[in-house]
Amino acid sequence: MHPQPDVVQVPHERLHRLVTEQFRARGVPDDRAQLAASALCHGDLCGFDSHGVFNLPRLYLPLFDAGRVDPRAEPVTRTDLGACATIDAGRALGLWAASEAMDDAIERARQHGIGLVSVHGATHFGCAGFHAARAAEQGLIGVVASNCGGQRIARPPHGALPLLGTNPLAVAAPALPEHPFLLDMSTTVVPTGKVRVAAGDGAAVPQGWLADDTGRPVTDPSAFDNGTAHLRWLGGDPDTGAYKGFGLGLVVELLAALLSGSALGPTREALLGDAGRDDDIGYFVLAIDGERLRPGFAEAARAMFGAVLDCPPAGEVHYPGWWEAERAVRRRRDGVPVRRELLVQLLELDEAVVG
Repeated sequence: MHPQPDVVQVPHERLHRLVTEQFRARGVPDDRAQLAASALCHGDLCGFDSHGVFNLPRLYLPLFDAGRVDPRAEPVTRTDLGACATIDAGRALGLWAASEAMDDAIERARQHGIGLVSVHGATHFGCAGFHAARAAEQGLIGVVASNCGGQRIARPPHGALPLLGTNPLAVAAPALPEHPFLLDMSTTVVPTGKVRVAAGDGAAVPQGWLADDTGRPVTDPSAFDNGTAHLRWLGGDPDTGAYKGFGLGLVVELLAALLSGSALGPTREALLGDAGRDDDIGYFVLAIDGERLRPGFAEAARAMFGAVLDCPPAGEVHYPGWWEAERAVRRRRDGVPVRRELLVQLLELDEAVVG
């Protein structure tokens, strides 16, 4: 058995401040730095540590250092058709830009019943569910999808070259009080962050996450970054449903990237073996005002999701988002578990800023 990671309970407010200060120090305006920190800490609050503060020193700060994020970018609306719009994010930090795009979509939905915002020129946005949940908090349905720009990680079933990223998709809706429905998923079996967290902990990953070039299962997570293993699609093998995961990945590419005019995974360069990188990411951001379209929607939603909870055996069945909401309440109260090594990194980064 592998040893459990050494973790420290950190008050959520302290963790949020540490992250906010790093974004401020790199030129992100205060209100947007705080929103970005909320998006990043959401992962740790809800139990998605692979998409939480773990990524601050590993992913986001290097993007700033390499000039791949513009800290003071102001997204520009290129096309405005009332209920829908196309926006150029201008390399804005996706952690806040995706939430602002959802807020825009919500305003449009309030006027038209539905609001669609298509974004190009974007950067990594953390947990898709954080941005989708902004709609559910206001009684709307929220849908958020993102491709990975030109980055190619996953191969088509039977394919020899990667063509797509993990292409996350999230759907949120009002359900039971303080417990919105929130499905937040990659279209591969797991996102890359889960593999890298396991590698950092020295833990094996379950069979079914990774495969080598012959299709045999790989449980060593370091094989992914070594290039000797690749992610598998939801559904597993072609004969058990991998085409469903791959198909969903293509749906996200269609809606988030092709529609917005962002960098694509499937290109002629990909067929030459170019792995690309996650620049010029595309978002698909949708808000639907269910109450306007169907009066009584909120009450019907409560009844539907309540029926899910009442499925026998009592107390054992829950809908996506239920346990995440419970975990977030507990961690806001008791503190957020953070790996000690990561906390040391955060404190060193904070000292460099303050000092």
